[in-house]
Amino acid sequence: MSIIADLVRNTSTAIIKIGKTQGVFAKLTQQNEENKNFVFTSSGDVKILSESNNLATDYALSVHLPKEASEMAVKKNGSYIGILVFPGIPKINATSSFFNDQILGIEMGVNISNLSETINIQFTNVNTTGLSVSCVSWDGRSNQPDGAHKWITDGCKTIAVNSSITCQCSHLTFFAILMSPGNKNISSSDLKTLTQITKAGCGISLFFLGVALFMHFLVRKTKASEAVKILMNLFVALFFLNLCFLVNESIAKLKVSAACVAMAAALHYSMLATFTWFFMQALHLYFSLHQISTDIKYYMYKICLSGWVIPALFVIGLLASNNYGNMEIYDDNGTSVSMTSRCWITDSTLHMGVNIGYYGIVFIFTLTIFLVAVVQITKFASKADNRDKVSTKKRLFSLLGLFCLLGISWGFAFFSYGPLLLPSFYIFTILNSFQGFFLFVYYYFSSRIRPEDRKISENSSRATENVYTTSPYA
Repeated sequence: MSIIADLVRNTSTAIIKIGKTQGVFAKLTQQNEENKNFVFTSSGDVKILSESNNLATDYALSVHLPKEASEMAVKKNGSYIGILVFPGIPKINATSSFFNDQILGIEMGVNISNLSETINIQFTNVNTTGLSVSCVSWDGRSNQPDGAHKWITDGCKTIAVNSSITCQCSHLTFFAILMSPGNKNISSSDLKTLTQITKAGCGISLFFLGVALFMHFLVRKTKASEAVKILMNLFVALFFLNLCFLVNESIAKLKVSAACVAMAAALHYSMLATFTWFFMQALHLYFSLHQISTDIKYYMYKICLSGWVIPALFVIGLLASNNYGNMEIYDDNGTSVSMTSRCWITDSTLHMGVNIGYYGIVFIFTLTIFLVAVVQITKFASKADNRDKVSTKKRLFSLLGLFCLLGISWGFAFFSYGPLLLPSFYIFTILNSFQGFFLFVYYYFSSRIRPEDRKISENSSRATENVYTTSPYA
């Protein structure tokens, strides 16, 4: 800009075009400074407007420079205002890019910061559907190797109205709108709270799932029925899912590509395996409800083969296509937060298609079986009230047990829109991170055979017993 100032000398303003980069130059005077508006129209023109002029109706970008900024520059011996728009800026990482692939630079020859009246940079026709958008500025002092860490939100406020985004900034540097996957309705504080709940829940679930597996393999393995064996496979999948989630962040921070890919694949496999074993639980329950014999040759081998191999096929496909790696999760400010750095699927579209699609199929089947079971239990309870005095507490415990066993709680992810977004996230996080603990409680109490339960079992027919009893030891 100082070179341009020497070139224009006697000219107060000038339009700048260097290749595809364009901008405007304006000299500062020692007095009579006023607010200035610079407009970049959609046709590619650049205009300088006074306060009395209305903004052009077809502008794509406008910059409002307050009088305070000009006065501060003059006091520090600044002599000009330079604004340049740089196009063709590449994505800063696999998931985040700049609006229109451009950044805006504002220079006055001296340091301008801590303005009481902000510099307003307004972008129009910004499509934010399914994206988190935020105003960011360049911080050249950052020592982080990742370029994303050098784009910060300090000193800038994001105002979104319809398709217009206004950046209100109190300093000068390079500016841009950072666009990343996510939902702009989740605040940074909520993100941190949800992360803490998840870590606590996964830790507790991991412990109790380990206790349950210990109880099974060292104490009760000889008494295990087919239902128990299926339940233990679900416990193993959940155990590794919680374990992978808890160590994922530590692996991501190592910045070792091979380790992160392996971690992402392990986490993804354990999640898909968990979904698959929800399906197997529902399938076995369906056989029990309809009294379909499971005396099929190698029944458990076929169940186990399906439960562990099907998820592996998806993971192998993603590994072959190099879709695992390190990714950053952004809060509502659009900044990269180290605590949410994860080894995961780098393509957000692929993540949605594979995981949501996969669980969607599982959810439809498990929910259908759950509703059938609810109807059956309700019918049996109404008939058994006078004979066995089945308590409401027992029926409720049975239904809650089925709810956890079939993984219905994961379906709350489908309600994360509009006013239900934040409540569904909290319900989803609490139920699913503590799911291992809930399943342990159900496993422990349902596996106890009390005298009154033995009496009910002896007096009931086999058909009604299969319908009512949800204990894995039934």
